[in-house]
Amino acid sequence: MSAAPSVQTEPVVEVRDFRMTFGANTVIDDLSFTVRRGETFGLLGSNGSGKTTTIRALLGIYTPTAGRLLVQGRPYDPALHGRLAYLPEERGLYKKERVIDVMTYFGQLKGMSRADAAAWSSAYLQRVDLGGHVRTRLDKLSGGQQQKVQLGVTVMADPDILILDEPTKGFDPVNRRLLLGIVEERKRAGATVVMVTHQMEEVERLCDRVLLLKDGRAEAYGTVGEVQDRYGGPMIRLTYAGTLPSSPDYTIATLERNYAELSLTPAADPQRILRSLLDAGVTVRSFESGRTSMEAVFLRVYGADAAKEA
Repeated sequence: MSAAPSVQTEPVVEVRDFRMTFGANTVIDDLSFTVRRGETFGLLGSNGSGKTTTIRALLGIYTPTAGRLLVQGRPYDPALHGRLAYLPEERGLYKKERVIDVMTYFGQLKGMSRADAAAWSSAYLQRVDLGGHVRTRLDKLSGGQQQKVQLGVTVMADPDILILDEPTKGFDPVNRRLLLGIVEERKRAGATVVMVTHQMEEVERLCDRVLLLKDGRAEAYGTVGEVQDRYGGPMIRLTYAGTLPSSPDYTIATLERNYAELSLTPAADPQRILRSLLDAGVTVRSFESGRTSMEAVFLRVYGADAAKEA
């Protein structure tokens, strides 16, 4: 098996001093970042933070008020259509047509022959458990099934750059895993992926670097590990039964039913913490030390209300 392509330093996407206003409302203010060739980049933020506005300006849908947004060294060019694929949050397909006809049509638009597009589409539909719906009209499919078709249209013809806005929104865990596997395949093939998501486990699984947008500005920018360390440092993930005692060794960063994340003080010893929990009568089912989760980072940056809305 060949090794996965390494991330290169040259930028595929470059945003410099980007500013976007709508009337008196400034949505993006002095935003700069790059996306390197071959990496998966997470563009994160609460609703209304400016993520979709940035994507639309990058793709030439909006004209920036100031700054420059470049794809492969120049402002977005429609000639990139065959090499760049965009999955918008608002899905759009020809819903009165048959699934195979819609996918074949989009494959031809991307430069595939009709036969190749039809064969690729049939194989993809079998993979995502839609093999029995090849000739079904799109409007007869459920919302989740239509999303699978939309993602297939996006990744077909092996694009070099994928821009995905909430690619697994509304999926159950089984289908989310399936669809993330498809995105990982494109990454291993060397594609550059820009992903907007509110699913922090997707960020930890897929992303090399992230940008957290808050009120139109970059709140945090760097590798996933760098951002995790900036907002929490060492921590313990814990599933348990009982009541967690207070301790000078940690603060409780996340608490959900029988799951908790404990942020450790600099001198804390995880083994000492484990013993103290057991001595306090806590039933410990799992105990893992590591970095602060991206979910905890999201909560700290945007607050619990924004996290619930997301």
